[in-house]
Amino acid sequence: MTANGRAMIHLEGVTKVFYTDEVETHALATIQLEIKKGEYVSIAGPSGCGKSTLLSLLGLLDSPTDGKYWLDGKQVADLSLSDRARIRNLQIGFIFQSFNLIGDLTVFENVELPLTYRGMKAADRRQRANDALERVGMAHRARHLPSQLSGGQQQRVAVARAVAGSPLILLADEPTGNLDSKSGEAVMELLRELHRGGATLCMVTHDPRYARHADRTIHLFDGRIVEESAATAAS
Repeated sequence: MTANGRAMIHLEGVTKVFYTDEVETHALATIQLEIKKGEYVSIAGPSGCGKSTLLSLLGLLDSPTDGKYWLDGKQVADLSLSDRARIRNLQIGFIFQSFNLIGDLTVFENVELPLTYRGMKAADRRQRANDALERVGMAHRARHLPSQLSGGQQQRVAVARAVAGSPLILLADEPTGNLDSKSGEAVMELLRELHRGGATLCMVTHDPRYARHADRTIHLFDGRIVEESAATAAS
């Protein structure tokens, strides 16, 4: 899947500073970034360089200290807190390293839960959740609890939860970080399939084997973009 000309994400001079006990921590500095609709971008760099902070800003989980952010043509600073929550629920799919599944809900219920916040009819929720689980090869475990699954299976369920709502963009923060190499490769292949199907994907990873599948890799160091590199392998 190749990106088209429209910018899904546009950052202009974005800075993020954390203030604690009279200490300023500059997590991001004057970030300029554009991600087009349908593009697959990986964010790489050493621990503490600002990768997860950048992903939190992109996902509207945090706000920049300075600079401007447009998401699908809308300037984020103009959005109310309720608008941000609605956009997170409707337009952004999150995949975390720690899976973030709810332990006392079944696989099916975990995937269905975000859809209930939309006021979606029960029949539509069931259809979407079942379709998403089919897509990741986990429909046969729909009635199991997360504790009954392997790490790789839990991450597949987390991917299903992220894509069930047909988000505009998928944000993945070290999605293979807690997986063995075989499970990690299976999850990465799943993300590549979603990208080929039209998803805009932005992934934080420390693993160059997985970063190379992206159309483009953004390299961060000390909160700054120091390099951008094109894909070295087909995605």
